[in-house]
Amino acid sequence: MTEATRKAAVLGSPVAHSLSPVIHNAGYLAAGLSGWAYERHEVAEDELAAFVDGLDESWAGLSLTMPLKEVALDVAAEVSPTARAIGAANTLVLRDGARFAENTDAPGMVDALLDAGIEKANTVAILGAGGTARAAVAAAVALGADDIVAYARRPESLADLTAVAEDLGAHRFTGGTWTQAPACSAADLVISTVPRGVADDLAVSWGSDTTLFDVLYDPWPTPLAAGAIEAGCIVVDGLALLLAQAVLQFELFTGATAPVDAMREALRAAAAAR
Repeated sequence: MTEATRKAAVLGSPVAHSLSPVIHNAGYLAAGLSGWAYERHEVAEDELAAFVDGLDESWAGLSLTMPLKEVALDVAAEVSPTARAIGAANTLVLRDGARFAENTDAPGMVDALLDAGIEKANTVAILGAGGTARAAVAAAVALGADDIVAYARRPESLADLTAVAEDLGAHRFTGGTWTQAPACSAADLVISTVPRGVADDLAVSWGSDTTLFDVLYDPWPTPLAAGAIEAGCIVVDGLALLLAQAVLQFELFTGATAPVDAMREALRAAAAAR
């Protein structure tokens, strides 16, 4: 590729493991955007403002991973209603000197589930109550959930999640303790947002009518997902979310239609090669 005239990147700490460059650069190639390049940069929370201030007009956008999703709202001139309600942004669009913060995790979850044939979920159980769980609440609302329950390891974290659910207009939101989490299998859809290993020992009695969306993808399947697969559940993995949120970012950054198949193929190949 010749020297880029338009650039984007994923920022975070740590970020060396990120597969986002694989997805976006494959998209640029397939879409014929020869002047575009997507990079990765190690940026800590207290370094984000200075990093963004130092960018020139060649930069089109930034993908933000941990721990930058909350502080991203502070460096943006405009914040989308979804990102504002969730309290986090994973996307910063840079255009004409303006900074627009968006959250593509929530609609990305919805798109990944739609791709798996899940168009509606009346009851949704969420494992975890952190930043990704906030996006999961937004996805549940978008899927028309009448009843959302979140199971948290730290009860105090449920207060923030309850406020997010209220801001997003959830019909009914309740919280449960982590010891109650195996009851999640009673829901139409279970979204696991917890880090690797946290849900490994959950004794969940899966029914084949439940769908599991586990945001992890390495290693795969997780013990949680393996149990659901064995029971005949529809299971969606974290690669599906990684792709779906990146597709939305690609279109926000470039204004072009994303070549989804090429981006998916590149992602799956890169993940399999690890």
